[in-house]
Amino acid sequence: MVLCALGMTAQTKRVTSPDGKMVVTVKVENGKATYGVEYDGVEMVKASRLGVETSIGDYTKHLSVVKSEENVVEKHYDISRTKTSHVDFKAHRLDVTLANERNNQMVVTFLVANHDVAFNYTIFREKADAPQSIIIKEEKTAFRLPDETTTFITPQSDPMIGFARTKPSYEEVFSNDAPMNRKSQYGHGYTFPALFHVGNKGWVLISETGVTSKYVGSRLSDYDEEDGYEIDYPMEGESNGFGTTKPAIALPGSTPWRTITIGRDLKPIVETTIPFDPLEPLYEASQSYKPGRYTWSWLIWQDESCNYNDQVTFIDLAAKMGYEYCLVDAWWDTNIGRERIAELSRYAQSKGVSLLLWYNSNGYANDAPQGPFNCMNSSLARNREMAWMKSIGVKGIKVDFFGGDKQHTLALYEDILSDANRYGLQCIFHGCTLPRGWERLFPNYVASEAVLASENVFFDPGAAKREAFDLTLHPFCRNAVASMDWGGTMMNRFMSKDNKSRHPRMTTDMFEIASAITVQTSVQCMAVQPNNLTELPQVELELLKSLPTTWDETRYIDGYPGKFVVLARRHADKWYISGLNAEKDAKKLTLQLPMFAGQTVSYYTDNAEGYAIGQQLKVNTKGEAKVVIQPNGGIIIR
Repeated sequence: MVLCALGMTAQTKRVTSPDGKMVVTVKVENGKATYGVEYDGVEMVKASRLGVETSIGDYTKHLSVVKSEENVVEKHYDISRTKTSHVDFKAHRLDVTLANERNNQMVVTFLVANHDVAFNYTIFREKADAPQSIIIKEEKTAFRLPDETTTFITPQSDPMIGFARTKPSYEEVFSNDAPMNRKSQYGHGYTFPALFHVGNKGWVLISETGVTSKYVGSRLSDYDEEDGYEIDYPMEGESNGFGTTKPAIALPGSTPWRTITIGRDLKPIVETTIPFDPLEPLYEASQSYKPGRYTWSWLIWQDESCNYNDQVTFIDLAAKMGYEYCLVDAWWDTNIGRERIAELSRYAQSKGVSLLLWYNSNGYANDAPQGPFNCMNSSLARNREMAWMKSIGVKGIKVDFFGGDKQHTLALYEDILSDANRYGLQCIFHGCTLPRGWERLFPNYVASEAVLASENVFFDPGAAKREAFDLTLHPFCRNAVASMDWGGTMMNRFMSKDNKSRHPRMTTDMFEIASAITVQTSVQCMAVQPNNLTELPQVELELLKSLPTTWDETRYIDGYPGKFVVLARRHADKWYISGLNAEKDAKKLTLQLPMFAGQTVSYYTDNAEGYAIGQQLKVNTKGEAKVVIQPNGGIIIR
């Protein structure tokens, strides 16, 4: 009886954040492991399942705590391609060793910072005759949130649907304060990141980081009343059915980090660096990669613009605007040809502009017809292609149409990035998965689309109506965890080359310009058109020419996902305040701007016609400034 009683006793371990406000409780009871998270005395993640089932043993039941160990983790690092340039990270670490009924052991590691939790599993090869590699059959990690929680999440699509069967590509519509028990659109759960509003208690952002060729990309299941959201693996049908859905790892081996960011307000959500904090670079940069802006003909002029003369026009446009790059999109291999691309690159360089080239990722995983094909899907092809690009002065690539999260697809991203670094090429991905800590892992990685982006504003009047909602949501969700290639600050009033036909843009000019600050990526698409040089007010052109793309510091000022956002970003010693309003009424705000206390600053807003105007704004000695953001409008203060 005594032995049975001991077997039923819960084993509990706790670890707190450096400031003592975040508390993670790990408990093993009745052979099952759970964790829970409190912030400032309030339960934000209820007791939720831990564990994995593998080909060598089940670590989800009949568990016991063997030992635990606590340490302090401090690291200081520079990072050039995200919301801040330097990070001082401090966390308390808890390692809990669990044993299953066969006495196989697994370590669950928690890093607990003041607003962030990251955790993963590590499995060891315990005997010389034990398997050296294993399959993770299932992960039981779950996230149970308080009952009053509402969601800002986006569904995982069916595989092999959409344009040329290229999905899933993380391009679905986000919910807006929806209940947790609403079923996902396709029945496959939700992609990362996932933002949750826990009533008047605060906010929770859940994602994952450190996903490389050593694992698959994961997602959240549909909500279950008992278990909450669970980790799900890729679907069988992804990548045309090729490849396994279960990750294989060599031992000792670790899963990616599951991350949770918690705040009473949205400040910790916007400013978090937890996607990068647990990671280390996978290789050194072969050179110093240059941030900047690029022009892009395709967004408005479409496929017909992929010809030599039109690309010269957009190179000239980049030169006039002082932009560093011009992106030559799909079909260049057939419509322009390699010899003339080399000639075009020489012309661009004579204007102080460098080319970025578009590529299809492979060709066998979907039906996307655009070329070049079969240049990025094997090491031999990549090295040949990249050596040619280096020889003609190309500085980066945009690779499109991946469609899936299986392990072989994650390996393709990694191989493209590592090979590109050898030839001094920066990489942007479209039609792709969420980047998970890649700015830290890969020094030549720039950004990914992984969002329902600007091209949809061109194609779909409904997306044009939704643009303001999307761009006031993503600073708190998609762009909070990784760089986002939204695909263009659009200055044409109508979605057409003549700027008179098709459907209109629904946002003001200042909304578009200010979004170039709220959308964070180190190589930013400025989708200005040649006609904009004569049609736009001079004040708008000067703003479009002068905005930086890298940031040394980011601060949350005010906002609510999908309604409005105000961010402060610092480039060197200069602050930029950017605000967007997605609501139907003008937003009157008193902003707290201590960096401008007692100063008179430049203030850009919308006039009645939706054009930008510049004026002076006095910030009082308390750092308070009164502003008005027009419906679907924007502001910049600098």
